[in-house]
Amino acid sequence: MSLWGWTLVRRVGIEILAVAVPVSLVLLANPTPYDFALPAALVACALLPLRLLYPPLMVLICLPALFSGLGFLPTVVSLFRLGRTARSLALLTGAVALTTAVAWTGVYLSQPHLRWADLVLTAVFGVIYTAAPAALGKLVATREELAASLREQERARIAELAAREERAKAEERATIAREIHDAVGHHATLIAVEAAALAATTRDAATRDSALRLRALAKESLAEMRAALGLLNGMPEPVPGLPQLPDLVAKARAAGLVVELEDRSVLGAELTPSAGRAVYRVVQEALTNAAKHAPGAPVLIRLDRRDGRLHVTVENDTSTTSAVVATEGEHGAGLSGLAERMRMAGGALAATPTPTGGFLVQAELPLQGAGPAPPTKVGDDDSTIGGSPVASAPA
Repeated sequence: MSLWGWTLVRRVGIEILAVAVPVSLVLLANPTPYDFALPAALVACALLPLRLLYPPLMVLICLPALFSGLGFLPTVVSLFRLGRTARSLALLTGAVALTTAVAWTGVYLSQPHLRWADLVLTAVFGVIYTAAPAALGKLVATREELAASLREQERARIAELAAREERAKAEERATIAREIHDAVGHHATLIAVEAAALAATTRDAATRDSALRLRALAKESLAEMRAALGLLNGMPEPVPGLPQLPDLVAKARAAGLVVELEDRSVLGAELTPSAGRAVYRVVQEALTNAAKHAPGAPVLIRLDRRDGRLHVTVENDTSTTSAVVATEGEHGAGLSGLAERMRMAGGALAATPTPTGGFLVQAELPLQGAGPAPPTKVGDDDSTIGGSPVASAPA
């Protein structure tokens, strides 16, 4: 049964008890001089659920039974409810005074032989009998309001802590962005300036072309750095993604790499922006490692879509060249960081040597609407798609 169902059952059970118990006591009570006592008391007991909607009206309904001497229990229940809901202290005080007066009047008219001392004692008892449930109801209401106030204060405190933490993170990101901009941006700008100066002064065409490419790469690095700094500062800027892969391959070819791109993915807009950036960075890092560790070796890039996932493969073949692939321990943390980036995008990455002496980088990412796949083995080594970040390796 749902929580709502249990709440309903509990509420109905309470109301049944609230009616049944007073009715039982009324039927077992001694008869009174008033003929209307029993019907008035039964009506008051039967209408007790009305106190949930109109507590003051329920108190008025109990007055005839209270006057006859059989309405004390429904009156107590009604006054307790009135104490929980009444916002006006004057209303609550008036209800207590009215019920006390009605009860005392009923006793006085039915027993005129009582002494004044007995009547005073009856009045005191009536005040206690009616004021106690009203005060208890008010106390419960005050406690509930205090608990609600404390919960609201706790929520406000948590929100303030979260906002303070977010501000601290924003300040830290801004500090990191400034440091990177000041340190890296300065040197990258100098590289671009020196390359432009070399291209303008040299007479050798090959040197001029290399200098111009170096200048273009430095400017591109500056642009990408500024885009990354924009992400750090919470101001996203356009960054390379899957549509820019052909441009990346063209630049690699211009730098002397033999690169072939096979795109059978037909992705369209099915890859999330973060996943597209991750694919771009994987291919970029693989091409950089290939140029650094196995220059001259042909590189094959494959993009394929299978089972709702994009599979990216970057492989170089050193069997036709004299290039020697560096050992795994000599590489930086490029692919290690990319493996973490892929994991955050819902995918995985692995880098393994090939039987021909080259290196293979494999990555997979879910398309939009697809979830991450379970880890699967890659090759014959211990690297796994979806496992822990692997060491950086050339492709």
